[in-house]
Amino acid sequence: MKTSYDLRVEKFLDIHNVWQIFPTPKGAFTALQNINLSIAKGEFVSLIGHSGCGKSTLLNLIAGLTLPARGALLCANREITKPGPERAVVFQNHSLLPWLTCFENIYLGVERVFGATSLVTRRETGTQGESKASLVARTDAALAMVGLQHARDKRPGELSGGMKQRVGIARALAMEPQVLLMDEPFGALDALTRAKLQDELLTIVEATGSTVVMVTHDVDEAVLLSDRIVMLTTPTAATDHASAQAATIGRILDVNLPRPRDRVHLAGDPYYQKARKSVIDFLYAK
Repeated sequence: MKTSYDLRVEKFLDIHNVWQIFPTPKGAFTALQNINLSIAKGEFVSLIGHSGCGKSTLLNLIAGLTLPARGALLCANREITKPGPERAVVFQNHSLLPWLTCFENIYLGVERVFGATSLVTRRETGTQGESKASLVARTDAALAMVGLQHARDKRPGELSGGMKQRVGIARALAMEPQVLLMDEPFGALDALTRAKLQDELLTIVEATGSTVVMVTHDVDEAVLLSDRIVMLTTPTAATDHASAQAATIGRILDVNLPRPRDRVHLAGDPYYQKARKSVIDFLYAK
């Protein structure tokens, strides 16, 4: 039975003294300061905090979509300097191409990573890439993982919001990333659909052993899914950017609940309630 303590045996994602500073017409704006965080292989970490605290900024840095003003980020001992297939991102908006079917949306990513024309495949493995049959099999396996075989040939306009998001998750998983980055993936969904997808994500992560970093505003979601919850402080306002206080890590909470987790059972669990209260106290009482 796995707990968060079983996971923290090696640094897989390493964030060293990271600052993020943006130029603005009013001067330099420091969004994040002194971010230090190590994440183990197979660990599920949630980033939580009030709007504007830099959660998505930090996720974008891990994704390589932006570079830090100071400090360094490493994945598997390699510095993160750009996006890469070892780090897949699932956004709040599903970001599907509307003219492609579910299968085609996923296949597009699979082909870019594993296909014969993939520079990544040639550079990393020295091979000429996989056959079309293998790429199709990878795509179908990803659809099966999220239970969407029946929607294989449907386009995004024919799907519900929850199904679109499952296609986005399938597309990310199909590329077999070492790290799955999720930016409020269920934030735009209704409560029942969100709960269903959270449960499906628990099953998928358990099956794949994925390392996950997820941005969320939902305290219950963070406690249910995470091995650790990283709480970011709220930046302080000021008359000018130079005197404002940037966001940083205020607290890290271990969620030592055994897996697999069941939301119905956990609803009355004293430890779950204690962990939930700890996050709420940080967000609203400090």
